[in-house]
Amino acid sequence: MADSDDLDLDGGDSPGVDSPKRSSGGLGALLPNLLKFVAIGLGALIFIVTVSVITYNILNRGGRSQTTIPVSSPFVGTRPTFSFFTLIGSVRTSTRDPIPHSVVVDMIIGYDENDNASAIELTSRLYELQDFVRAYFKTKTAADLRPENEARLKQEILEQLNTRMLNTARARIILFRQLDVMQMQ
Repeated sequence: MADSDDLDLDGGDSPGVDSPKRSSGGLGALLPNLLKFVAIGLGALIFIVTVSVITYNILNRGGRSQTTIPVSSPFVGTRPTFSFFTLIGSVRTSTRDPIPHSVVVDMIIGYDENDNASAIELTSRLYELQDFVRAYFKTKTAADLRPENEARLKQEILEQLNTRMLNTARARIILFRQLDVMQMQ
């Protein structure tokens, strides 16, 4: 008997023994390839992020900005254009001071330029607006009507018009053509 009979040098199966056959392909062969590509993708992503952070820090030089921001912008925004309601006219009333002062007011209401509904509403409420102006200035004192308080007066009138008087129209700006306060004698 020869030594080659005991050893299976051919790598084959013995003729009488059935062994299970290996399947070539399938999920078993796909999974290692898929994991290999995922690992390569993650490695590339980590490399790109590292290079980007290092480059950003080198260009940023420790947090100093490379651009200067101008203190004042040369661009000035355009102011909105308004249509004006001027039919209120001059309204004369007195103040609530112990010694009353005479007040003459000619107020203009500015509204959005192409808002025809506002023009119609303001025109239809002309007498109510005149009464509003008279009643508003009747509650003020001469000290309230000083020129340094004019911006506050305009803001108060604007808020009261938009919240109490007008339904659909919106006043956007209040202007005084005349605001005279004179002590009565």
